[in-house]
Order: sequence, then C-alpha cells, then structure tokens
Amino acid sequence: MTFGVIGLIGTSILFLGARYIANVILQIPESELTLVALSPAIFFVTIASVMRGYFNGRDKISATAKAQTLEQIFKTLLTIVVVELVVVIYGLDVTVMAAGANLATTLSVMLSFGYLALYYKIYKKTLEENVNTNNVKHSVESAIEVVKKILFVSVPITLSAIMSTLNKNIDSITVVRGLKKFLSESEAKLQYGILSGKVDTLTTLPLSFNVAFATALVPAISSAMAKKETENAQKRISFSLLVTMIIGLPCTVGMIIFAQPIINLIFPNATSGALLLQISAITIIFSVLAQTTNGALQGLGKIMVPAISSFIGLVVKLILNIILISIPQIGVNGAAIGSIVNNILVFVISYYVLNKTIKLDVKPIKYIIKPIIATFIMGVCSYYLYLILIGTAISIKLATIISLIFAVVIYAISIIVLKIFTKEELYMIPYGTKLCKMLERLGIYGK
Repeated sequence: MTFGVIGLIGTSILFLGARYIANVILQIPESELTLVALSPAIFFVTIASVMRGYFNGRDKISATAKAQTLEQIFKTLLTIVVVELVVVIYGLDVTVMAAGANLATTLSVMLSFGYLALYYKIYKKTLEENVNTNNVKHSVESAIEVVKKILFVSVPITLSAIMSTLNKNIDSITVVRGLKKFLSESEAKLQYGILSGKVDTLTTLPLSFNVAFATALVPAISSAMAKKETENAQKRISFSLLVTMIIGLPCTVGMIIFAQPIINLIFPNATSGALLLQISAITIIFSVLAQTTNGALQGLGKIMVPAISSFIGLVVKLILNIILISIPQIGVNGAAIGSIVNNILVFVISYYVLNKTIKLDVKPIKYIIKPIIATFIMGVCSYYLYLILIGTAISIKLATIISLIFAVVIYAISIIVLKIFTKEELYMIPYGTKLCKMLERLGIYGK
C-alpha cells in the first residue's frame, strides 16, 4: 500500500505535469506525448519492486530474474513492433514514434508485473502451508511501525537508484541545450533522439541479464554475514563479479564491432548513430560491474556507499556534459563520454570500499586476462564470418543474425576451453551439474 500510493503520486505528477516538463524543463515540446505514454509505468514499477523484494527475501530469486529479463526482452521487441505500427498508421511522425517507443516500455513493465502477480498467486498457497507447518510465532506491529522500518532501509537504497535515473535526466536536460549552440533545434532534438531512443535502449539491455546476480547478492550475502560465514560471502561476491565480467565484456566488444549492423537490424527506418553506440558501448562493462559491486555492498549493510559513489559520478558527468557537448567536434558524443567516466568512477569507488570491507580473491588471470582472450576470439571469428557472409547472396540482416549467434556459441566454447570456471563454480550455474558431467566425459574437466 505504501509504495502503491507513492507510485500513484509519481504517475499523476508525470501525467499532469507532462506539458510543463516538456516545455520548460526539457525544452522539447514534442516530448509531452512521450511523457504521458510513460507515466503509467511508474505505478507498476513501484508495486512490482515490492514483489521483487519479497521474492528475494524468500530466496525465490528465479522469479525476480525471470521477471526483469522478460521486461527487457518485451521492451526491446515491443519497441520495434509498436514503432513499426505507428509508422504504418501515422507515417514517419517522430513525435508519435517516440511516444510509441515509451508506450512499449509501459507495456513491458505491466507484463513484468503481471508475471510477478501470477507467480505470487501460485506461490502464496505454498508459503501459507510452510508457515502453518513450522508453527511460526508472529508479532503484530502497527502499520506506521512497518512503514517506518521499510523507509529506513529503502530510502538509502532508493537514493542509489535515483542517481542512476538522474544520469539519464542529465542527458535530457543538457544534450539539446548544448547542441543548440551550434546546431538547429530540430537537428539537436534528432541527435538526442538517437542517444535516448536507440543507443540507451541497446546499451542498457545487458544490465537486465546481469541484474539477477546483483539482486541475488543482497539476501544471500546478508544471510551469510548474519551467520558469520564470511568465506561463503566472499565466494558469492567473487563468483558474481566473474559472471558479470563474462556477461559485460562480450556485450561491450560485440556492440563496438557490430554497431552499424545491429542498428540496421533493429532500426531499419533510422540507421544513424553507429559511432555514438560504439562510444556508449564502453559504459556496459563498467555499469554491470558497478551494478554487482553495489548489490554486494547493500548485502553487507553498506547501503549509503552506492548512493555516494553514484552522486560523485553524477556530478562529474554533469560537468563533462556541459563542457563537451558544447564543443562542435564532439557534440552528442560528449554525453557518451560523460557516461563512461561516470560509470568508471562509480565502479572504482564501490569496488575499493567492497574490497576493503571484505577481502576478495580476484586473480587477474582468471577475472581479466582469460575473459579478454575469450572475447577477442569471439570478436575476431564472428566479424570474419560476417565479412564472408556479406560477400555472398545472403542479406546483410541475415548475415548479422548468423554472426551474432555464432559469436555467442564461439564465446561459450572459449570460456569452457580456457577453464575460466572451476568445477565448484560450474555447480553454481543453472544446470551446472549436467554441464560439468558432460565436460568430464569430454575430458575437459577431470572426474
């Protein structure tokens, strides 16, 4: 109820204040319809977040992970579908197209909430049975006391999330203003549209796959530390950092190498922005690493550190945006550079505190060198295949799809051959037991 009310207030403010925000704050009058389309998402995000927290506390991490992954997948797919439908119905009206893209975001959030609500309805019966079976004694607290406890824990964590949101708001406020100093208003808005509509959509997608590990860390580490199982907490954090590196690095390199083909594939009616995507792709590896380290810090009770590091990164990004975007030779790329520096700072500060709080066993060969080698093999082989395919009768789009699938396969094989994961770590991966047995039969791992 608490966050339902907060979400409803947020939705109402954005819906009713869309005109003021668009015209006065953003100075982009055309964005009014976009803000209106996005406003219902606030309500569903807030109540869905409560349900995610509930499932995390119940060690039902898979529910949260699946919901967030589905949300990002639906967001990407629905953005393409809705925008294409808008083009068919209204033509190339960029105002309506932008609103359609944000409507897709709202729909994806609603679908994610629907999945969580359905899962909760099924799981609730099992929970009630467990409570009755274990004869758990309950203490009754007033609603005010419960709300106080919730806010005491959630406000510092929320501050960190707000900083991430403000990161994008900085772009919305500074990009058009900075570009208008040497570009026409329409061209400045077009450049910002490429950054927010295409580049940000693609570069934030890997975060959805990594968020499961970052989210799962909080209850897992809290539980381990409460039981004084420090070694267990160290292993969980180190393993999550390794998985994060393995997820983020190929996404970064893949988007740098295949920037133009990916844009051609996903946005066939608007194929500009490859250079901006290549620069922005560098943020992926640092943003996912920061996501994991911040989750670990929250699990260790250092809930203010992510907020402080994010604030420092935010201030630096604001300064860089104001300076760089106004330079004609840099332009909108300055926003991407600001994001890179921002994420590097957040990660470095958070990791320093994390390593100081709980000493991590992060070996450079295992955590950096081997993932880089695997990524290099993936990049060279997949791009070489792409060059071969575009020289044949196969369409460029099909060549891109085949090359990206091949990249995933060759990367997975490289990880196995290089033995980046130990046998113990393989068991921590979903279906890791079966995978380990298969690798033993192939002679890659000894029995």
